[in-house]
Parts: sequence; structure tokens; C-alpha cells
Amino acid sequence: MGDYLMSLIKANDIQNASGGIPTVKGQKLIPTAWVNFNGTGTPAIRDSENVSSITDISAAKYQVNFAVTMPNANYAAIAMMGNTANASHDRMTATYNITTTSFSMIAYNLAGANYDQDYVAAVVMGGQS
Repeated sequence: MGDYLMSLIKANDIQNASGGIPTVKGQKLIPTAWVNFNGTGTPAIRDSENVSSITDISAAKYQVNFAVTMPNANYAAIAMMGNTANASHDRMTATYNITTTSFSMIAYNLAGANYDQDYVAAVVMGGQS
């Protein structure tokens, strides 16, 4: 065995030469989009990537709108919601109406009642060409 040469690469921004998400051996490295927002009252985005806005559909129903349209709707939208004042574990979250421009999510309890949540987050993986 010979000597191994190690290099350190530091970068603030890495881009795929043909555009899109950078890859390593074909694997996607980062989410296509993500958002963290307060879902009570008028929804307010705390932080996000590739999310332009949130639409308040009705109680505990939100639409996440993308800043850049997805090339296809074959992505996984993973959502979670919670209420920081109530740690009850009887809530479920579902995503639906997945399109290239947005997706919707809903939070409800096991009895089927909808609840506005003060902590709402979603991550989108996939959807790249």
C-alpha cells in the first residue's frame, strides 16, 4: 500500500454544472424544498428554502407554494406539526394535492378534529429532473 494524500475542500456554494441539485454518485444531497412556519392565525414562515409562501386553506390545512416549480410531482412531501403548549401525541399529519407548484397538508387528532398548530414543518425530497 502506498501513501494516501488527503485534501480539504471548503466551499460556500456547490452547484451542479448542468443545473439542479448537486449529486455524489447519483445521490441527491439536499432537500428540494423545506419550510418551518407558525400555523396559528395568519401563517408566518420562520425559515425556508424554495418555498415562496403558505396559504391558509382552513383550520389546520395549509398549502405550501414553491418558489421554483418542480419539474415533476414525483417527490416525497414529509410534514409534521405540533403545538408547543400541548405535547399530546394524538395528532396525525397528512400531505395531499401534490403538484409541481405546491402541496397541501392537514393536521388532525384521532377523533378527526382539525387543529391549528404553532409549529409546522415540511421537507420535500425528490422532484428533480
